Amino acid sequence: MFRRFFTIFGTVGIFVGGFALIALMGQLRPKPEREEPDIAPPTVFYTTAETRSVTLDVTAQGEVRPRTDISLTAQVSGRVVATAENFVNGGAFDKDDTLIRIEDADYRAAAAGAKARVAQAEEALRREEAEGALARRDYEDLGREDDPTELALRIPQLAQARANFDAAKAEHTAALLNLERTRIRAPFTGRVRERIAGVGQFVSPGAQLGRIFSTDVAEIRLPLTDSDLTKLGLPIAFVATDENPGPPVALTAFVAGAEHEWTGRIARADGSIDAATRQVFVVAVVDDPYGAGADGDMPLIMGLFVDATIRGKPFHNAIVLPRSALYGRDTVYVIADDATLDRRTIHIVSTDRDTITVSGGISAGERIAVSPLRGADHGDKVSPVDPDEITPTGDIDLTASAAGAAANVGDK
Repeated sequence: MFRRFFTIFGTVGIFVGGFALIALMGQLRPKPEREEPDIAPPTVFYTTAETRSVTLDVTAQGEVRPRTDISLTAQVSGRVVATAENFVNGGAFDKDDTLIRIEDADYRAAAAGAKARVAQAEEALRREEAEGALARRDYEDLGREDDPTELALRIPQLAQARANFDAAKAEHTAALLNLERTRIRAPFTGRVRERIAGVGQFVSPGAQLGRIFSTDVAEIRLPLTDSDLTKLGLPIAFVATDENPGPPVALTAFVAGAEHEWTGRIARADGSIDAATRQVFVVAVVDDPYGAGADGDMPLIMGLFVDATIRGKPFHNAIVLPRSALYGRDTVYVIADDATLDRRTIHIVSTDRDTITVSGGISAGERIAVSPLRGADHGDKVSPVDPDEITPTGDIDLTASAAGAAANVGDK
């Protein structure tokens, strides 16, 4: 029995002693020194800002329309007796060409009658003038001292005769005007859009005879944004003058399987912003689109949809950066001389798929980060690398980097 207890307690003592020895050895073991790991700054590619002179063109689309597009209407009634050979859809005509003739027999008769009434009224006026002069002489021969009355001198009769004569002349003028209106003349040089009236048709005043448009000037309304106006240097409500002509415009379109180009200019801009699109429309004009303004044998026909490229104003101190340099809407990171990031707000005048054009916020010679900077902030340390120093094997050209660093030190 005693032996059994001795065995149990001996075994327990051995385990307890072993654990105590292990704990003591752990306490006596030297503790390792903690070392903070060195975190290397992230590698960031950069590009050096350089100023240059750039011209920012603006592209838009629009429909070619005539400056003047009107409906021909009759001012007198009658039967159409003749139309010009060129009064057909698409027909061309010159200013003052007679397009339609309305039967004028009734108007000639009315003009002849009015002319006869003018002669009668003139004869009555001359007779009344003679009667008035004779009445005044008779009254003076009587030797009366009191003034004669107007009726005695036939003054009212003379006034009536003169009024009748003026009315007859006005009637004759109106008759001649109606006679002239039986010939419908072209008010400008242009083309026929639609013929409505034909020979034998009776028309009344106000009836539509056809639709015509002018071909002296073609106009294209082009929608632009506020940024586009900045590129062009155009104010809202711009109107071209000899001292301030509008920028040139190149118009292109595919017609009959070939691309054609016409040259125009910006003549004016709308004085208001379109409420639906929040854009401003400018008007490009092309002089003589069917003649001198045509592209060879291809006129700038009305209704054609064209692409317009408007030449912008030159920016002499602009900086062009890769689009990867832009963070957010208007932010870039400049790598300072101490390799820290400096957040800058820039003024962007143009953007496209690959580049942005900047007119303010950074200076020439500064290093602009073009690498993704997730979680980066102002003042963070980076390791700048020029992409041009990357060798074909993917390594960094240390010689070029050292030369660049030496140049930076020398500049300091």
